[in-house]
Formats: sequence, structure tokens, C-alpha cells
Amino acid sequence: MLSTLGAVRLECGKRLGVIGKGYNFLWVVKFPFFEFDKESGEWVAMHHPFTSPTDDCIDKLEGDKGEVYAKAYDMVLNGTELSSGSIRITNPELQKKMFSMLGLSDEEAYRKFGFLMDAFKFGAPPHGGMGIGLDRLVMQMLGAPTLRDVVLFPKVQNASEPMTNAPADVDPQQLKDLGIAVSITEE
Repeated sequence: MLSTLGAVRLECGKRLGVIGKGYNFLWVVKFPFFEFDKESGEWVAMHHPFTSPTDDCIDKLEGDKGEVYAKAYDMVLNGTELSSGSIRITNPELQKKMFSMLGLSDEEAYRKFGFLMDAFKFGAPPHGGMGIGLDRLVMQMLGAPTLRDVVLFPKVQNASEPMTNAPADVDPQQLKDLGIAVSITEE
């Protein structure tokens, strides 16, 4: 739905002539941590459960989850997201609390993420980052209307790639060279 609304917004901007020339950058820095899933009736992590909540929201964790924001950020150029990033949780007690708020029992959280919880016991430096979408940047620089116009090896609807016909059968010699065996088991 959001991509549809984004397309409508861009089309309206074109028709009204309000989309400027040049490069207009924008940082989005106020992301909700949780979103309400109407199907399950539960609050879920909007991105992932490892993003740190903002410092001013720590005291709101017990209250309205809709008022909790994440240390997450996006860089947008001319209405197109170029990169996303976040600051991760490194405090084991806070991470445990966030898992609990997302409905994970201590046992389930440890079964899924025990490696992380154990690593936190040794201390973890603050960390975060962001990844830029080079294809999106090139799309903006060229003024291309879609990503398909700039992606080197675009995928089509069935996830195949028309230039190399990938995915394709693998030559048995390639498997042998790599020491890979393909076995099919019937269940």
C-alpha cells in the first residue's frame, strides 16, 4: 500500500509541477519502533527487534507502544529512499525487555537469539550503520523512472534473470569442482 501511495504522490507532484529540479535530500529520523498488526491484534517491531529505542522513549516502554520511536534513519533523495540504517541495542537487559514486549518468552528469545544474548555478557560497543542503494542513487542521477531501467541484471516476475537465464541448471562438473552434491530425498 505504501508503494502505491508513493507512486500517487510522485505522479501528483509531476502533474502539479511541484517536483523541483536538482537534488533534494531529506533525512527521516523519527521512526515508530512498533506497529499494530490488525490481523494478529499484536504490536510488532516495525523494522527488527534489535534497533535501539530512542533515549527519550525508554520510560515509555511500559506505556503506549505507539509512542515509542527507534534510533533508525533513512536518507531520501527526491522522494526515493537511498539508504536505511539504525543504531542497535547493545544492553542485554534492554534487548531482553524488547523481546518480552514483542511477546517472546525468555526461553523462546534465547532459543532464537541466545548467541546474541550470550555475546552481550562480554560487552558490546555501540554500533550501527546504514546501507546505500547504489541502484537507487543511479536511478536518481539519470532521472530514470524505475529501478528496472538501471539494474544491471534485472529480475522478472518469476525471479529469473533474462540475460543469463538464471537460475538455471548447474553443470555436474561445476558441482564436482566445488565439492557440492545434490541429493533428493522423498518424504
